[in-house]
Amino acid sequence: MELNKKVYIEDWCNRPLQGGRYPYVYVDGIYLRRNWGGEFENVAILVAIAVNEDGDREVLGAAEGMKKDKVSWVSFFQWIHNRRLNGGKLVVGDKCMGMLEAVREVFPEAKYQRCTVHFYRNVFSVTPRSKVKLVTKMLKAIHAQESKKAAREKAKAVVEELRSIKLKEAAKKAEDSIEKTLTYSDFQPEHWTRICTNNVIERLNREICRRTRVVGSFPDGHSALMLVCARLRHVASTQ
Repeated sequence: MELNKKVYIEDWCNRPLQGGRYPYVYVDGIYLRRNWGGEFENVAILVAIAVNEDGDREVLGAAEGMKKDKVSWVSFFQWIHNRRLNGGKLVVGDKCMGMLEAVREVFPEAKYQRCTVHFYRNVFSVTPRSKVKLVTKMLKAIHAQESKKAAREKAKAVVEELRSIKLKEAAKKAEDSIEKTLTYSDFQPEHWTRICTNNVIERLNREICRRTRVVGSFPDGHSALMLVCARLRHVASTQ
């Protein structure tokens, strides 16, 4: 029975995608612990969700990556591409090492959107706690603009304001990364709030972490992957 269940999960993970064209793809990675020869180390599990042209969301699956680097992302993207992931126009994710290069290599026609929430958190990491509320308001004002041109102009003003209140590191992070958070504005305005972040996959990852936390550590990466995929399969069946 256990073997049949394992085969069933593996078959689901590797199934051909039949939802047509998927213009929006959300990706993220989570780290779980595995016990390797008595020593604990992290194993990265890469996860993807896509939305097809009918607006239907589909959990694509997950795969193991030794770490969240370009090699792992290229392998992951090739895996979902070979399962008939067609029509990708936008890949939404965090600023993971090598992700942008991997998107360009595997999906040359697609654009990359950096999650705005992760961008905010990155700026907050160098912002005094007493100033976070103010900086939040400033950053959100950028993404509240009605065009990319207006957002760029607002971003310049925000960077200057951050410098004027002595938040030079925050200004630098905002200036260096803001452009990749504005890609969503190249698409239909009615989709903007849904494609500017990868919150949809963040919620899924929190559920995965909640379920895997009780396990503690896994004997190997494949065991971790199977549990994650089992949970993804359950979530997909209840959507």
